[in-house]
Amino acid sequence: MAVSVGIIMGSQSDWPTMKAAAEILDELGIAYEAKIVSAHRTPDRLWDYGKTAVSRGLKVIIAGAGGAAHLPGMMASKTRVPVIGVPVQTRALSGVDSLYSILQMPKGYPVATMAIGGAANAGLMAAAILAVSDAAIAARLDAWRDALSASIPEEPKDE
Repeated sequence: MAVSVGIIMGSQSDWPTMKAAAEILDELGIAYEAKIVSAHRTPDRLWDYGKTAVSRGLKVIIAGAGGAAHLPGMMASKTRVPVIGVPVQTRALSGVDSLYSILQMPKGYPVATMAIGGAANAGLMAAAILAVSDAAIAARLDAWRDALSASIPEEPKDE
């Protein structure tokens, strides 16, 4: 199965957050790769990743970053592949700094931005993007959503 989603993060410490995207993609049978690509510490890696994303067959990139959170926006500037940003929670400002950094992209380089720590929803958004042109993924995503709905009780129960 060809890899269609890239999950990238600024550092190893972002993996506990970003792993939720990988878990959703695993549940939906969508192939992905996970890489550490720091906007500040490995800029050549970032440039190469973005420039080769299309030729390598990536259709969506999920980029998680904390603090200054430049990774999603910088990646968007290097590829036409849709980028979904995941703000990673920080100690200093609880991830609000990450959220604002990812949200405030200039015209021309949009990043779809999830909630702080919202990697699971990023995985679901990537699946929805792929489902537009892949009936098998669309069916699996529909089934996943149906199962979620079915898991919600109609009436509350005493604990």
